[in-house]
Amino acid sequence: MENLSLFHVSEPVQDQMRFHHSNTLDVVKMEFSSTESLSWQELFSGFDTLHAITYSSGISFIYRLLDFFEEAEVIFGCDEVLSYSLQEVMAYQYKTIERMRETAGKMKLNLASRIEQKTLRFYVARNVLSHEKIYLLSARDGRKRVIMGSANMSFSAFGGRQRENICYIDGDPAYDWYWSCYCQLREDSTDQIAKESMLCADDGENLEELPIARTVFVKKALVLQPAEDACEEVRFVLDIKNLASKFAPSVPKPDKKGKLLLSPKKIRTVRRQVVTNKEKERELRSEYPQLEVFPDEGIAKLNDVILDLSPPKEEIEKDVGLFFKYMDGYEKFHGDVKGLQRRYYEFANWYFCSPFMACMRDMAVRYNQNLLPYPVFGLVYGQSKAGKTSFLETLLKMMIGQKTKISAPEFTRSSIEGLKRTVKGAPIIVDDLTNTRFNQHAIETIKNDDFGVADNLLHYPAVVISANEDVKAVAPEVIRRTVICRVQAGLTNTEVMRSSIVRTVQREVGTALYREYLRRMLAITSDLLEEIKSDESGSAPDILAESSRVLMEIFKEYSEMACPEYIRHLTLEDYFSEKVTGSYAIKTIRNAWNTSRSSFEISERNNEIRYNAGATWEADRILKELPETLEAHKSREWVVMNLGEAKTFFDIPFKKSWLNRFRKR
Repeated sequence: MENLSLFHVSEPVQDQMRFHHSNTLDVVKMEFSSTESLSWQELFSGFDTLHAITYSSGISFIYRLLDFFEEAEVIFGCDEVLSYSLQEVMAYQYKTIERMRETAGKMKLNLASRIEQKTLRFYVARNVLSHEKIYLLSARDGRKRVIMGSANMSFSAFGGRQRENICYIDGDPAYDWYWSCYCQLREDSTDQIAKESMLCADDGENLEELPIARTVFVKKALVLQPAEDACEEVRFVLDIKNLASKFAPSVPKPDKKGKLLLSPKKIRTVRRQVVTNKEKERELRSEYPQLEVFPDEGIAKLNDVILDLSPPKEEIEKDVGLFFKYMDGYEKFHGDVKGLQRRYYEFANWYFCSPFMACMRDMAVRYNQNLLPYPVFGLVYGQSKAGKTSFLETLLKMMIGQKTKISAPEFTRSSIEGLKRTVKGAPIIVDDLTNTRFNQHAIETIKNDDFGVADNLLHYPAVVISANEDVKAVAPEVIRRTVICRVQAGLTNTEVMRSSIVRTVQREVGTALYREYLRRMLAITSDLLEEIKSDESGSAPDILAESSRVLMEIFKEYSEMACPEYIRHLTLEDYFSEKVTGSYAIKTIRNAWNTSRSSFEISERNNEIRYNAGATWEADRILKELPETLEAHKSREWVVMNLGEAKTFFDIPFKKSWLNRFRKR
């Protein structure tokens, strides 16, 4: 058994400080007495009651320590909980209980029994605890001890495996003062773990058993105040994590046992690799644009140069005219031309707005708001020769005066996330992605809602993917996070060759329209960021609606012609309502009902309608666009839906008598 080196202090130990509202501190004055070498058993033995505050802890050690005491109480804090937002508190409490439950094993029933008998109590933090580790020991004969210092409740700390500053004081004066502090902390900042929480099954559905939830049920209401004064500390921790992620590719890997042998040669190798990676990053930064928006300052930078956001009127008018000319060019296409113009304009509105999404998402995370209203992925797909690539390039030219894109073979989650850390603001265009590569790489990339959050990135770009018709189905988890533009119009080969509109517009268009747009949007976005902070906001600020309003104002102000029909006020509903995300399924079912009713089977008795899609992949495609209210499922090539809900969603009566009359013909 390894011994601990302890400071024995005759009266209060190290400098223990507590803040008052007057900004003065309670400072406990210490006197050095002596040092001793004790095992942790000797340090804690001889007492009947334990009250403790610990941070990172070893649950196995805690369970062994509890056997020393007839009555015990432990408060758990966590250094990793930075802001004490609701989601952090819930996650911390959930994982703490899960860990306690798993480690307890056969002891679980004994622990639950002690909790029920009130000889054992566990508390978890819901607010910022002091960082001190305190152990209050008392005995029936009146003896009292306070143990404090850097040691958490773990074998590493108390087993002599690492250096710790451990001190103790015997006697009433120190115990009474720390006991008062302990009680105040327990009352104001913690929630108690109930017996039911220790025993309930770990299926992820027992959130009402979380300590904070039980506190709310008892008190009927609870105010949770995130730690606003921890901003500097939070930023420092995030900066460390961000820098560590940048160093990770350069450092050698540990062996199978996790050990890493460092030598001067390896240090020099790491240095060379870090320098090489920095050089690659500089090359990427020079190749790709750096568009940064600063709403609070009302400025925007392109490649570190502050943009002139007051462009001449005639330049704005010229760009507006060229935008209209470009969009008018789609009238020569074959297919759903009006629909194509509407969808392309919706996409352009999001595209122009995309540099503001990173700061909106960052603020939403800080104030526990939804990220979905601020999408950072776009998908343009459909039939070939629909002008998808040239459309995206033209928009980018209007924004920053240059065109950039990557080819599909370069697209992987790691490559895209590496680019997103390097490129700023201006969308990254991934051209001509196949269905296979989309499924292999794009879906996981899009689903990663955490990107940029931990690193506190405020200027990362949106990613825009163009693909042809072979992208057969888009999963619901992608649809919720992606601005989707499916096009069903195009030109013939010879018409593509003869068209000169794209070349003309891209050659002549400037950035005046977009700089005017930025000037107006910067002020608006600053207000939207403040709105996110407000508890009075009943819904997420709709930045896409504000963007469309700004564009409409500019078009009306700087064009002598009336605005075309496709230029209209847009809201989040135009991008993510069920009728929009299910547009392909709606069109397919309506067309089939009008032309091929033999593809349907209706059972009014079972309130069920079945549609034969003709192929399993087509059934998959339709199924992924249908809302949950339809209770849709697939049986081979058949799509089965709730009849009543289908009538409402597709706006079709689906009368069985109509079907029978059709079949008799």
